[in-house]
Amino acid sequence: MTRMNAGICRKLLVATALATSLFASGCAVMESVTGATSPHSQIARDLGMPTANPETVGFSTAGLDALTAEFRALVDQQKLAGVTTLVARHGKVVHFDTYGKQDASKEAPLRPDSIFRIASMTKPIAGLAMMQLWEQGKWKLSDPVSKFIPEFANLQVKKPGGGTEPQRSPMTMAQLMSHSAGFGVSAVYEESNLAATDLQGMIDKLKTLPLETQPGTNWDYGPSVNIQGYIIEKLSGQSLDVYFDEHIFRPLAMVDTGFWTPQEKASRVVAIHTYDNAGKIKGPDENRITRTKPAFLGASGGLSSTAEDYWRFAQAMLNGGQLDGKRVLREETVKLMRTNVLPSTAKVDLYGPSQEGIGFGMDFAIVMDPQRAGTPQGLNTFYWGGAFGTWFWIDPTNDLVFVGMIQNLNGSAPTGGTPRTRVISPRLTYAALEHPET
Repeated sequence: MTRMNAGICRKLLVATALATSLFASGCAVMESVTGATSPHSQIARDLGMPTANPETVGFSTAGLDALTAEFRALVDQQKLAGVTTLVARHGKVVHFDTYGKQDASKEAPLRPDSIFRIASMTKPIAGLAMMQLWEQGKWKLSDPVSKFIPEFANLQVKKPGGGTEPQRSPMTMAQLMSHSAGFGVSAVYEESNLAATDLQGMIDKLKTLPLETQPGTNWDYGPSVNIQGYIIEKLSGQSLDVYFDEHIFRPLAMVDTGFWTPQEKASRVVAIHTYDNAGKIKGPDENRITRTKPAFLGASGGLSSTAEDYWRFAQAMLNGGQLDGKRVLREETVKLMRTNVLPSTAKVDLYGPSQEGIGFGMDFAIVMDPQRAGTPQGLNTFYWGGAFGTWFWIDPTNDLVFVGMIQNLNGSAPTGGTPRTRVISPRLTYAALEHPET
């Protein structure tokens, strides 16, 4: 090889190396921009979920750092055993953090795929099932409930001064789906033990009891969604577990959600915690896990799930009823679900005082006036939570989903000793959303 040829070769090698370096550098920059290197979404990336760098979708990394730090501090202070928080915007996960233990009295860490009893977060899933049947023309919002449950046709209503009276107008399906059909709060039925046998057994007991209020006049959080579960079974011809699996869980790839947890997944079920006399979190003597199909399939609160699975459900709802090319509802049906159907006189009052600015649609609460509701969440945010402290919201105004998971006895009650996670999380999430126009 001549000296000139050798020089040319060296130049070519240097140029090739420089190009390779620039390409690699460019890839690193691109990864940084797209969020491939963001620690806030590392867990989501490991799970194969879609992710984004916080800044590309309007969030600040520093703001999400603050969210992480405040929730982790609750664990370090022994106010929570463990906590999982997930934030997604524009369909991409920007934050997924899991911290603490599955059981405060044991060493096993909380995992990204830990399974939580989601209790009343089952209700919106049942609402989706009901609206699928609505889309098929099997019922109308104005239909009397007695069209599907004849035993309810002549239910009497308690009078304030004692005694009973007939229904002034038949309870409707819209009322049943918005907790305003006249049934009382759950405590009213404790002695009746509605879940002692199966869904038919529940109906057989309710048909002998008077309504607490006239249909359409009050919001009472009771057996309404379990009654919906009974209707789903009647209209579909399938048991509730089979219907959910075939029409919701499989299409949305919710692989860890169900009414029971098989033995091979039992080690992932989070324990239900309480507090000692010093206010420190403590685990149970035994983590009781439902390993086989229960006789009573509770549409009101029988499911267990993971943070990822529930994000898939919530994201599908935010997307107008579809995820990853699989449609489970029409877009206009989802909008109907988050449309208030309560009269102005019927106030949502889950834990006492009326929640001003909040309405209720088809198994979802709705933020109708963020200022009156005292929340930074966007207009028309729809949401709910579970008795053991799990919570979520779907914000169509800001194209945002939040999912939070803890597992405490009375974990959602403001007076139960559990930190106010449902107040803390919106404050921190929207403080981190520095550029909502992005």
